Amino acid sequence: MGGLDLLLRALFGSIAITVLALDLVAPGIWRWLLALIAFAGLYTSIMRHCTLYNLIGFSTAKK
Repeated sequence: MGGLDLLLRALFGSIAITVLALDLVAPGIWRWLLALIAFAGLYTSIMRHCTLYNLIGFSTAKK
């Protein structure tokens, strides 16, 4: 992943975790969707690997 992509994933994941921690989302499907966004954003930014990008052959990294 490229730098901007990595930054945005970490930023959105952190914001989603903060919203969940502050209980700003009503219980239900939106809370689960936000948790999925948080997990996916933080996990892919920490691991520096996006499986979806790998499957479709896309890369944002400089070569």
